[in-house]
Amino acid sequence: MKLSTYTILGVCIAFFSLMSCKEKTTPKRVASADAESLFTEEIRDYYFQTLDSAAFYIQKLDTTETLEYNKANFLKSREWYKRAEPMLIAYDYQNYLSMNAPNLLKVEIDDYTDIKRLSPKSYQVLEELLYADEEISHQDLDQVLKYLKVRIPFIRKNHIIYTQKDRHHLKMIRDGIITVAAKGITGFDSPMLANSLNDGIYSYETLAKVLGFYKEAFSDEALYNKWSIEIESTIAELKSGDFDTFDRYGFIKDHTNKQLELINLTAKDWGIELNTSRPLNPAATNIFSKDFFNIKKFALPGSPAINDERIALGRKLFNDESLSSTQNISCATCHVKEKAFTDGHPKALGINGVELQRNTPTLSYAVYQKTMFYDGRATGLEDQIVNVVNDKNEFHMDLNTIEKRVAENSAYKASFDSLYGGEMTNMNVRHAIATYIRSLAPFNSKFDRNIQGMENTLTDEEKLGFNLFMGKAACATCHFPPAFNGTVPPKYEETEFENLGVPKNASFDNPILDEDPGQYHPYKVEEKRNFFKTATVRNAELTAPYMHNGVYKTLEEVITFYNVGGGQGMGLDVPYQTLPPDSLNLEEKEQKALIAFMNTLTDSDLN
Repeated sequence: MKLSTYTILGVCIAFFSLMSCKEKTTPKRVASADAESLFTEEIRDYYFQTLDSAAFYIQKLDTTETLEYNKANFLKSREWYKRAEPMLIAYDYQNYLSMNAPNLLKVEIDDYTDIKRLSPKSYQVLEELLYADEEISHQDLDQVLKYLKVRIPFIRKNHIIYTQKDRHHLKMIRDGIITVAAKGITGFDSPMLANSLNDGIYSYETLAKVLGFYKEAFSDEALYNKWSIEIESTIAELKSGDFDTFDRYGFIKDHTNKQLELINLTAKDWGIELNTSRPLNPAATNIFSKDFFNIKKFALPGSPAINDERIALGRKLFNDESLSSTQNISCATCHVKEKAFTDGHPKALGINGVELQRNTPTLSYAVYQKTMFYDGRATGLEDQIVNVVNDKNEFHMDLNTIEKRVAENSAYKASFDSLYGGEMTNMNVRHAIATYIRSLAPFNSKFDRNIQGMENTLTDEEKLGFNLFMGKAACATCHFPPAFNGTVPPKYEETEFENLGVPKNASFDNPILDEDPGQYHPYKVEEKRNFFKTATVRNAELTAPYMHNGVYKTLEEVITFYNVGGGQGMGLDVPYQTLPPDSLNLEEKEQKALIAFMNTLTDSDLN
């Protein structure tokens, strides 16, 4: 067959066009350990889309519009905000805290002359304004709307998503997973609507979107497919539940922990290492494992490593009565191992049996708090020890004398020679004691062993208790997992203080408000009166009596106190109470289940 000139020409053009296309094919994009991410542009564009959409709907809200109109646009704006949130947490954490803030007055104190009182203007405030039973305040609504209408575009304009590396994006996915499990599904973000499960869906849809951008970076296609199947399954489970009955225990065990394993596999697949300079250990694959936290980041910067030898030395010093002025009390006098390092008294007893101001707090898991004492006056364990040494009703000593007494004890010489280079300073003495205290967080309770997959012994009642704790009973909105204290996920860099309206007597019919001012001192800020640090509920079975003043002898009384809405719920005048005053409406069966769960948090080895 004879081909025409035009046919031959067409074939040639097609051939050279094909060759040209082949030459211009974009090379496969891969993840890199050190270079700027090749996927940043797509992530940034999606971030802009979520923020623009949130801003679009928030602009529609107006005090002149109907309540139903404003509610509808609020829900759409909030949905897009929750889609943006995983990226906001990773790339603009301070604005995340502002946009996500609870409807509580915040007081920032630098010194006596610099005290700031900040009223939040967040989505949570907007939710409470729109859905409160009482008549809406147009003035308050207008203030919140003015802030959000300006703030969201500001966040978009001042983004930093342009020099991110692939490890930053993978950490963003990891933090997003932890946020949903440790805070999102508890109702923390949506106290009135309990919209937490939908929030989780929006967050996971964003994580799926980001992983989709990275699809071609996976050298193991099967690993990407595992991610797709897992997130699809997670979203399906979130869609199938309702807030009060959702199985949070199964969700964390079967999804959250599995996803942390996938994070580690993905890091290997991409050939990157996640940063180890943060409070969380990036290699941990279980929220409730002992290695979930990066314990080094809960010690003083540059301090000697935590090892068995320093722990053993610290234990000896902790039990040494010669370090007190009377030489008959030690740290262990008030912090008794068998009582999970409490003493069983309503208020601590100091030298010569004098009653101190407050209940002895447990030292279990104290390492995972950012401030010490109920009023937060110490910034770390070493600082706490200084307070105890100097207190006239406790050790009634000074650091120099402590240092001298340790130096005079030949039994300590070899240990300090090998562990501290022969420097038997008061700082090293305090560090050794603090190191021992940092070891008192074994994560080996019945609950831990079950959710870690080591055994399958939790009863239905105990699982119900956990699900109530993390949901309907709202315990986990202040006692955050995994330490179940006030240190806030996902960064775990701040420990919260709460005003519960705790009474000084145990009567629920005729309560009298406790006079302890809490954080009111030393700056005499009225808005901080009666605020106390949120303690851990781990080992609560052993730490009675409860509250900062030891007012309640049993966990049953504690649950009743929360169930009636704290001090305000009992009719007391507590203007700055942070605990909602409404009843939780917990049935007797549910209250018993909560206690059953808390009893599973008793460590099998208190060290």
